[in-house]
Amino acid sequence: MRIFGLSLVAATLLVAQPYVSSRIITRIEAKYDVFAKNRFVALNATLEALRHKSEHEKLEGVNDFYNNTPYLSDMKNYAQSDYWATPLEFLGRDRGDCEDYVIAKYFALKYLGVDTQKLYFTYVKSLKFRQAHMVLTYFKTPTAIPLVLDNYNLKIFPANKRHDLIPIYNFNADALYLAQQQGEHGKSITHTKTHKKWDMLLQNIKRNKL
Repeated sequence: MRIFGLSLVAATLLVAQPYVSSRIITRIEAKYDVFAKNRFVALNATLEALRHKSEHEKLEGVNDFYNNTPYLSDMKNYAQSDYWATPLEFLGRDRGDCEDYVIAKYFALKYLGVDTQKLYFTYVKSLKFRQAHMVLTYFKTPTAIPLVLDNYNLKIFPANKRHDLIPIYNFNADALYLAQQQGEHGKSITHTKTHKKWDMLLQNIKRNKL
């Protein structure tokens, strides 16, 4: 019973850890400014408030929070044509493009306990803007019509209501990682550029790149 009690305390302490630690927030303030620090304090507070909400409320809360971040192309932000920023870089700079919104939303929802097998990175063509675009899609069940979390349209709608988007292909991050580990190359989740970008992103996240 004593061992169980200690384990329970340890688990409680683990769950209580903020999404972004105070140590990293201190680094963020030193690199950017106090306004960047405040954005991460607000992020931690938002995620804590969402912790015990329904899954749909978590989707809406995370989507709303990150959609307040202004859009900026990678070329203007990083002097690169296509760069996948870590969630720390995205919110630290307070600027990003479509992939950055998707990545930040994905990892925040993962932190909140949303099953990542329900979350897909989805490449689409935006008819309104006549360009390639990425959104985060959420499948409540494998056969359900997915919900679209997007920085163009700020509200969450089912994919069949988003007539302005033409799907191209999507991938599930867990499936992509598993395929890489097993050396599989299924067409539905494999794209050379995506593999490289995802690998580099995970490396940058692991080292808490700001």
